Amino acid sequence: MKPNLEKARELRKNLTPQERKMWQLLRNHGFLGYEIRRQYPIGCYIVDFICRSKKIIIEIDGGQHNSEKNAEYDKKRTEYLNSLGYQVIRFWNNDIDNKFDDVYNELLRIFSMKP
Repeated sequence: MKPNLEKARELRKNLTPQERKMWQLLRNHGFLGYEIRRQYPIGCYIVDFICRSKKIIIEIDGGQHNSEKNAEYDKKRTEYLNSLGYQVIRFWNNDIDNKFDDVYNELLRIFSMKP
């Protein structure tokens, strides 16, 4: 088995509380009728959530993403994913915890806009 597939399976078993909350939203609503996958490998990366038909990736970021090193890694990762035609949407853990209605409304807006 490829290392990324094995790692993705492991990540699916160990979602953060914020990823779990997002997964409940995306899975339970079938999000607007679109298939969403979690912890999905693309190239050498594993994305938190993906809607392949809409070319949307949703990332949930914790405080470790504030460091300069991780911010640079995220930038390169996003550039790569954008080069494949994906729109990368990022939410902070804090937004999932404290502003989930805003997160939900933003996702509704994005999914209804993007062809």
